[in-house]
Amino acid sequence: MPTHIFPFSMNILTKQSLCSLDHWYADAKEHGAIILIDKEISWTSFDIVAKLRRIVGIKKIGHAGTLDPLATGLLIVCIGRQATKLISTYQNSDKTYTATIKLGASTASYDAETPESIFADIPSNITSEYIKEILNTFIGHTKQVPPMYSALKKNGVPLYRIARRGMQEEIEPRDIHIHAISLDTFDGTELTITVTCSKGTYIRSLASDIAEKLGTVGYLTSLRRNASGDFSVEHALNIREFEQAIHQLQAEQFHITHNSAQ
Repeated sequence: MPTHIFPFSMNILTKQSLCSLDHWYADAKEHGAIILIDKEISWTSFDIVAKLRRIVGIKKIGHAGTLDPLATGLLIVCIGRQATKLISTYQNSDKTYTATIKLGASTASYDAETPESIFADIPSNITSEYIKEILNTFIGHTKQVPPMYSALKKNGVPLYRIARRGMQEEIEPRDIHIHAISLDTFDGTELTITVTCSKGTYIRSLASDIAEKLGTVGYLTSLRRNASGDFSVEHALNIREFEQAIHQLQAEQFHITHNSAQ
């Protein structure tokens, strides 16, 4: 885990450095700073940004890599003008995810956002060893077709809006790189994998492609971002944790200012 000062001299708030919140907060207001957030399920990435704007009172905030509402895990958030200049640097980092894939059924969105609508038998000869062999075929450079339910745009319109109208658009495959992929568990119906991949990789599409190679259909039932570049979710703060700590700090600073004015 990096120290609190990144090579770009930007103060980074983690769970472990929360004791230095006063210094981080001062830096955030004056120069800009970074915070590692462990996003909970149902929150959008923009929800996190909007919440942080209200908590810290700083308008210029952005995140370095969208997480779907049903996904959890590491979200790097840049606070202040200088910090937001680093967003593209963080976005370009490789990401590591843990994903659970349900076999035998699929959805229009390739995840649990939409109901199961496609069904197929699960081959009885699928074993953990066979799954590992299939997973290994995804390692390296490859082309991937993003899901229709995505924020990518076609003629200026987000694809998910087109998909929600029941329409389909041809989507150009994109270059991605799978650095590592491993099988964590398999119970005959669901498999959990850990994957390290390049920017722009859609784990929902990967889940569907894995199921297809296994001779069935499948979709993502859970997704967690474990790491982005050198940063781990183990060092990230829950948004409520951070809010409570900031409110406590603001109260302490108010009392100090009030008492010194007397």
